[in-house]
Amino acid sequence: MPPARATSRRAVTNENDENVGVAATRLTRSKSAAFDTETSTGPAKKLQTKKSSTTAQPLRKRAALGDVSNMAKGETVVEGKKINGKAGLVSKAAQPTGVQKSTISRATSTRTALGMKDANKKAEAKLSGSGVLAPKAGKRKTASTNSVKEETTAEDEQPSRKKIHLEVKEVVIEEAKENLEEPTVEAADPEEISIPAQFDKNVADLDTEDLDDPLMVAEYVVEIFEYLKKLEISTQPNADYMDHQEDLEWKMRGILVDWLIEVHTRFHLLPETLFLAVNIIDRFLSAKMVQLDRLQLVGVTAMFIASKYEEVLSPHVTNFKNVADDGFTEDEILSAERYVLTALDYDLSYPNPMNFLRRISKADDYDIQTRTLGKYLMEISLLDHRFMHYLPSHVAASSMYLARAILDRGEWHPTLAHYAGYTEEQIEPVFRLMIDYLARPVVHEAFFKKYASKKFLKASILTRAWAKQHAVDFGIDASIPLEMGAR
Repeated sequence: MPPARATSRRAVTNENDENVGVAATRLTRSKSAAFDTETSTGPAKKLQTKKSSTTAQPLRKRAALGDVSNMAKGETVVEGKKINGKAGLVSKAAQPTGVQKSTISRATSTRTALGMKDANKKAEAKLSGSGVLAPKAGKRKTASTNSVKEETTAEDEQPSRKKIHLEVKEVVIEEAKENLEEPTVEAADPEEISIPAQFDKNVADLDTEDLDDPLMVAEYVVEIFEYLKKLEISTQPNADYMDHQEDLEWKMRGILVDWLIEVHTRFHLLPETLFLAVNIIDRFLSAKMVQLDRLQLVGVTAMFIASKYEEVLSPHVTNFKNVADDGFTEDEILSAERYVLTALDYDLSYPNPMNFLRRISKADDYDIQTRTLGKYLMEISLLDHRFMHYLPSHVAASSMYLARAILDRGEWHPTLAHYAGYTEEQIEPVFRLMIDYLARPVVHEAFFKKYASKKFLKASILTRAWAKQHAVDFGIDASIPLEMGAR
């Protein structure tokens, strides 16, 4: 226990004092007993030896330690050289480099770096006709400053591979490049410099503002999104996979996704997790046939896999078992996880539409209202199977376009079209599908309640009111029922 440790430590510290007292007592008794019998015996000599050794201890020489006591003064010999002053650590490896102010350290360490700088500045005065430093010592002595004189000694002490060798051609070429590059930059048009070649004159280059922020990776952002647009084609599920599903319908898929949105909200997961989970479901159903009683297991497993991929701390498998009302065991969920990943070849590199929405929102000055409405409109594509024919980047561009139209943020200018990658003509079909969904009665209640809260600025209420008012302007008749369960 801690008190015992403290007691033992105090005993150890006081051990020397106690031993001294006991030794003195025993010495007195031994003397009194010894003087009666013998005047000079073995024990008396041993005690005398111990006493003399303790008194003579400071006068011992520490030859093995190399006299590290720093007590002696005078001249100290270091590798055949005499150094006046205090005799410290004589080991050459133990001497601190760059701190000790001695003549040797200045010549070897400090002046070497300064000498190289001076040599670069005054290379023309030292160069010979062949472009190499002249080997004669006379030309080195012609220098006027003391730094150059000290440089010659340091240069002589350095090995041959470290000696400075400069060529006249390299110096002349570097000076010529500097003289040629500076006038061209000053004479160039500032607009042409700020806007790259791939940008139109009406498009602003917004990535140059983030060059100082390493988290924005402005140097590679264009290549990253070009790669994502290629990747979204390979990860797009079959839009007609319900044709080979005997027990399933599109309406059942919408109910499943609406329930997953409720689970996603309960667990407070990232938006990327929800989009990836729905993509896993669609890609798995495109490859495998699933019975109706196993559809919920596929949804729970997909959310479990997506949370592992996207979240920092994903919910435990027990949480997913409980949220499904114990309809499946943990072993069934884990077994389904292995089966789904095998069917997908462990390919989870899904280009999330949230990435494209953030890219477009950058051209919209990161307006939070437009972005919140864009998230709600983009999640419509998860519930309505008609959006499966379009890529995630296309859905993200259409969501931002409709959000700006609802909030009356202006036209779709060239900068937005450039960063979204789609023009107004390309956005129109997806735009009409969103208005058609919003103008009709509420089918997915969990999705509607989620975005009816103040946290999401009541986006579901606002967008539906606008869609019902302007649906006729786009030729959409909301009175005609839409068969969500049609194949």
